Amino acid sequence: MSFTHIDREHWARKEYFDHYFSQVPCTYSAVFKLDITRLLRQGQKLYPTMLYHIASEVNCREEFRMAIDETGDLGFYDRVHPCYTIFHKDSETFSNLWTEYTPDYEVFCEAYRLDMAEYGGNPGIASKPVTPENTFPVSMLPWASFEGFNLNLQKGYTFLLPIFTMGKYYEESGKTLLPLAIQVHHAVCDGFHLCRFVNSLQARLDGSKITEEH
Repeated sequence: MSFTHIDREHWARKEYFDHYFSQVPCTYSAVFKLDITRLLRQGQKLYPTMLYHIASEVNCREEFRMAIDETGDLGFYDRVHPCYTIFHKDSETFSNLWTEYTPDYEVFCEAYRLDMAEYGGNPGIASKPVTPENTFPVSMLPWASFEGFNLNLQKGYTFLLPIFTMGKYYEESGKTLLPLAIQVHHAVCDGFHLCRFVNSLQARLDGSKITEEH
């Protein structure tokens, strides 16, 4: 893992970062309905496949890999990994588990399977030890769908990485839709960046590519 520092004084986004990080600290969230019809028709397992596609998009986008390091400096990681929740039915609690991201889908799914087999049954918030700092949160609420979702973080205005929450998928007009809530920090991610991310993620799920418009 490497962390590249940003020279804020000569950064094109300096004015926007200072405004939304210090002057008017601002995070925001939005919910998108992803079409996962093709994914389910292919028989792919939903959770690891969505983790893979989300992580693939995150790792393509510098603004989704930003953080403040231990010295208080701004920068971005070269690679980040999904840290996701798993539910324990017996205790009705959850644990966080992370899997190292790799661009190879089959390799990632196998790493996910091995992590679940070794750590999935461990109780406590952190079921797999030594969670690295270059992870981003993902969770899923498979019991109900939602159209609105946000997290209220008391000390969240210095957390720059995105947070993803999936809901229960449902059928509508012949399609299978999955609600995905994404919470981001406005200091590093505008609506343009968020929409670009979602459109590209949907293209991945469709098995196609899109031309990004600036």
